[in-house]
Amino acid sequence: MTDEQLLRYSRHILLPQIGIEGQENIVKARALVIGAGGLGSPAAYYLASAGIGSLVLADGDTVDLTNLQRQILHRTDAIGMAKTASAKRTLGEINPECHVVELSERLAGQRLDDEVALADVVLDCCDNFATRHAVNRACVKFRKPLVSGAAIRFDGQVAVFDSRQADAPCYHCLFPEGQEVEEVRCAVMGVFAPLTGIIGTVQAAEALKLLIGCGTSLAGRLLLLDGLGMEWREIRVPRDPGCAVCGTAATAA
Repeated sequence: MTDEQLLRYSRHILLPQIGIEGQENIVKARALVIGAGGLGSPAAYYLASAGIGSLVLADGDTVDLTNLQRQILHRTDAIGMAKTASAKRTLGEINPECHVVELSERLAGQRLDDEVALADVVLDCCDNFATRHAVNRACVKFRKPLVSGAAIRFDGQVAVFDSRQADAPCYHCLFPEGQEVEEVRCAVMGVFAPLTGIIGTVQAAEALKLLIGCGTSLAGRLLLLDGLGMEWREIRVPRDPGCAVCGTAATAA
């Protein structure tokens, strides 16, 4: 690490759980963030400021006036810009050492597989179940840790699905694809602005811990936040042996 890096990241390095070795892990790492909106904004902010080496942002949307209430990567003068371009501009001002890769598209198929395979950690900050399940399948396929978050109205949730652990569940274990689940979106139901910041920041924290190799991750646990009462609940999530994505039959195939 350079003298400037040692100074920039000194408050991390002072932590015995991180130190120089842990910070070097961050600086060398590549994170894939799916979605540059309400959750992706704070997640990307903290990953970049913490010194992530390469930050790949995937989002095919453009900045809209209604985004600015919570999507803090974007400014008023970015309305109409691709969200990834707006995000790259903002993150470059925070930490020019962070290499931001813009992917102004909704990743799917082989493109998604390629990016997940290159990543050290994947953050699901999207807003639809189809993408969540596609990202989960790719993470299981390439054994990449997945940090998943969601926020709507005053309710948030965050979990880690780490297929490197033999007993860890995947997203499909918790929310089986095809299950009757109501999909709600901010455009219809609304969302409390700071809620996305809370959940996205927890996602960044979990991603950094995984890269550093410190603490205990949320693998096998789902945190639920009631933002109105500011109460957290934890639910244990076991691996489903019959899971179509990570179960015994799927692994054998």
